[in-house]
Amino acid sequence: MSACVPAGATEPAHTERAHPPHSPPPGRRRGFRVASADLSAAVAVFLIALPLSLGIALTTGAPLQAGLVAAAVGGLVAGRLGGSPLQVSGPAAGLTVVTADVIHQYGWRTTCAVTVLAGLAQLGLGCLRVARGALAVSPAIVHGMLAGIGVTIAVAQAHIVLGGEPQSSVPDNLRALPAQLAGLDPAALAMSVLTLAVLLLWPRLPGRAGHLLRRVPAALVAVAGATAIAAAAGLVLPLVDLPSWRSHALAGLPEGPVLGLVAAVLATTLVCSVQSLLGAVAVDKLASARPGAGHVVRSDLDRELLGQGAANVVSGTLGGLPVAGVAVRSTANVHAGAVSRNSTMLHGVLVVAAALLLVPLLELIPLASLAALVMAVGIRMVSLHHIRTVTRHREVLVYAVTALGVISLGVLEGVALGIAAAVGVALHRLTRTRITHTEEDGVHHVHVRGQLTFLAVPRLSRALHLVPQGADAVVALDGSFMDHAAYETLQDWQSTHTARGGTVEITGRRTGVRIAEPGALASGPVPDGEPDTSGDCRCRAWTAWRNHQCDRPSPAPDDAGARPDETLESGEADPRTGRALSAPARGRTPGGRQLARGLSTFQRRTAPLVRGELARLAREGQRPSQLFLTCADSRVVTSMITSSGPGDLFVVRNVGNLVPPPGAESGDDSVAAALEYAVDVLAVRSITVCGHSGCGAMQALLDSRPASPASPAAPAATPLGRWLRHGGPSLERLRDTGAPAPRLAGRPPADDVEQLCLTNVVQQLEHLRAHESVAHALKEGSLELHGVYFHVGEAQAYLLAEQEEGRVFDRVRDVDLVV
Repeated sequence: MSACVPAGATEPAHTERAHPPHSPPPGRRRGFRVASADLSAAVAVFLIALPLSLGIALTTGAPLQAGLVAAAVGGLVAGRLGGSPLQVSGPAAGLTVVTADVIHQYGWRTTCAVTVLAGLAQLGLGCLRVARGALAVSPAIVHGMLAGIGVTIAVAQAHIVLGGEPQSSVPDNLRALPAQLAGLDPAALAMSVLTLAVLLLWPRLPGRAGHLLRRVPAALVAVAGATAIAAAAGLVLPLVDLPSWRSHALAGLPEGPVLGLVAAVLATTLVCSVQSLLGAVAVDKLASARPGAGHVVRSDLDRELLGQGAANVVSGTLGGLPVAGVAVRSTANVHAGAVSRNSTMLHGVLVVAAALLLVPLLELIPLASLAALVMAVGIRMVSLHHIRTVTRHREVLVYAVTALGVISLGVLEGVALGIAAAVGVALHRLTRTRITHTEEDGVHHVHVRGQLTFLAVPRLSRALHLVPQGADAVVALDGSFMDHAAYETLQDWQSTHTARGGTVEITGRRTGVRIAEPGALASGPVPDGEPDTSGDCRCRAWTAWRNHQCDRPSPAPDDAGARPDETLESGEADPRTGRALSAPARGRTPGGRQLARGLSTFQRRTAPLVRGELARLAREGQRPSQLFLTCADSRVVTSMITSSGPGDLFVVRNVGNLVPPPGAESGDDSVAAALEYAVDVLAVRSITVCGHSGCGAMQALLDSRPASPASPAAPAATPLGRWLRHGGPSLERLRDTGAPAPRLAGRPPADDVEQLCLTNVVQQLEHLRAHESVAHALKEGSLELHGVYFHVGEAQAYLLAEQEEGRVFDRVRDVDLVV
């Protein structure tokens, strides 16, 4: 089994650290310790899990102890082995329909066997590392499935709320509802209404007292209140019945038709896996959004799948319900301040203690109250937010088909219908292309909206031939895909039109579509005898940059008969386009023309897209959340490596990403002024010092000759030499053999320059702490410091983390970015 464990199964020490980034590392652990935040979070989750576990067991028709078994196993096994430390697993409402159907068809012992087989299937999928593939399922299908399950739960529990028994399917439950309303039980209905009222009103208690009371989970208050009132009033109601654990039924050999059992295993595996993996991603987002969260290590989804599989094997073997990640409990765990997986495991321990010691109290709970609790959970699974989201993305048809399929036919059938609907919608979008032709001020515009495939070639050809010979034309491609037939049609027309004296400009979201020769459409046909280098364009990732950086090289001076730096005279043609230069462009050097083309590209393509956002920033002023201090090296593009945009970063750049200490000799107040303005005026929440590989300033420091032990670098008369003296402490730190040097995770530094680059980031963070405004903000807890190392050649970012063995720059993985 060890061969199947993901690489992240052995957790590094920094995975679950509770201290902020770059604070002193904790001392060596002595035995098992539990943080107070984990303990309080475990109690909060336990108080929610106890009534919900009983209610879900009641909904499925399983023995009520099975819900407690699944809750305990989910906390202990999935909590210990899973890849999402803060996710809480247990019996989930999303599994009730599948489980109830299996129990109805095959009985309880076979259902336990199905749970074991589903767990084994999850272990196999975890070994194959396909967990991330589950995220490729359309969110409309997932939300539609959960909505269908929620409706099924709510309709079934309505019968118990009214004092009756639910039927086996939604249509049967709906047909039996009028008769149930005619013979309702007033006492059961009263307890159910009381439970629902508390669930609705408790989170809305006003005032300071309400704030304190809301810390007690509404589910616990609702069930406890209904139980107390029912007992005090002496109401005769069906109550929770927990038989002796000695008679608890365990898993047996599966009995039934093979195809039916296989379908049950597949359905259980599908719902458990998708719900758990999506829950892990959601928990990561919740944890990252907590104040002072710092750098949150993302969940290992393959390991999470292995943990869920192991939990289902154990739960099924012990006679428990299927286990999956539960959104309600996980959210409560994060909001209660949990910092490690200890909270999840402690919640499991508390469930075990309650199952053994609180049986007399649990048997006082009215079943109607539990049914109302589960019905409320089912109603909440039909999320209006999800409906608005899928409507905005024009996927409401997929959502509705999936939900109705689950309600009418079952989970597997509903998901299959949803997938078919999603494929149909995708094909419809691929083939639905709108092509229009308009004329404005003598310029003919052909606008293509949608994907340009061979099916749209006849309409494209008709629109293009509406452009008169010799006219100026603009073809706007508002789509992300073009096949070869459409490309050839557009290219042939472009060549013919330009040969007859017309001009053609190709614009759109994707100027160079990745089919055939993408650059040709953007810059015209390749002249005869000239090699086509568009296929290996170095700047495909930056559309605006490629427009003026990826031109084909001009003829060599010997061939053209002109000097490389010779300017073009008035009336000459641009050698790139063959068109006459505009008046402002005449007389410019090649560098000036490149600048003008870049500015022109911005005004034509980018400015219309960002003008609204920049206008908002101009009105409201800048409110950046981060100060980003990095080197002036042209290869370090801050907005690119941080995926940021206007208004996100307050950037300070200098040679060597140096922060002169306060009062330093030959100091430079510009950096200190930027720090003071960013912290005291802009109130940024974090400061990042970013070093990079191949830094020329660090190489210059290493090449410098020490003048004395007290001065690591020889005095320099030039401004650059005086500035680099602020890097002297970094050089001293590097040469100090008594302190552990910062290192990269997974490999040693390539050379002394890279080691100095890493050391310099750590040293500049120390200099930051010496500035008064930074020190004050750190003391108040309103500011965080981060260190980043960017390897230019690898296009790889490393984030500084504190570990017991020292400071380590850990690789930022692409999985973090995707999540």
